[in-house]
Amino acid sequence: MKKYMKMIVFVIVLGTITSGVFVGMEAWTGPLIQANAANEIKSTILDANGISYTTGNINEVFEENITIQTIDGFEFFIDNTSGSISFEFEGGGVWGPIEGIITLQRDKETIRSIRVLQQEETPGLGGVVATVKYLNQFEGIKMVPALEINIPDANANKPNEVDTITGATRTSKAFEEMLNVSYSARLNALAKIGG
Repeated sequence: MKKYMKMIVFVIVLGTITSGVFVGMEAWTGPLIQANAANEIKSTILDANGISYTTGNINEVFEENITIQTIDGFEFFIDNTSGSISFEFEGGGVWGPIEGIITLQRDKETIRSIRVLQQEETPGLGGVVATVKYLNQFEGIKMVPALEINIPDANANKPNEVDTITGATRTSKAFEEMLNVSYSARLNALAKIGG
């Protein structure tokens, strides 16, 4: 009986110490993880606007060049020089959430840049949605009357149309819907941004 009591005490002490270590690690790394996520957003917005920075000066460069405005509950990042407007978008892909940042030109309807920050689509198929090569085809595309992602055909693409990801039509359509929904939800707020 005494042997079992020692074992139970040992397990309780070890469990308490281990839990304490994990809680301490989470408290220590939590702010670092949040800072890295914030820097990823900042770097994506600065890159979309062609603004140079380093990891050492990213916060200062961001504050000097980008104005953050919250309008009707939506957060916008506005380039002080070009007037381009960035905002975060998210929605459901086929296998999980897709999150990213879209940057529009000053006209509030032409895409300057799209970058995906998180996705869980199938590598090599739907996962192509996060590649720079695929996303670069959105540059200069109009969000009005609505963005279209269609299967390539012999006709030239319309000003609001890009080609679907080969072999990942469902991911392409989910991406199209989340971009259109995010944009239309912000239309009234976008209209309130000057210039």
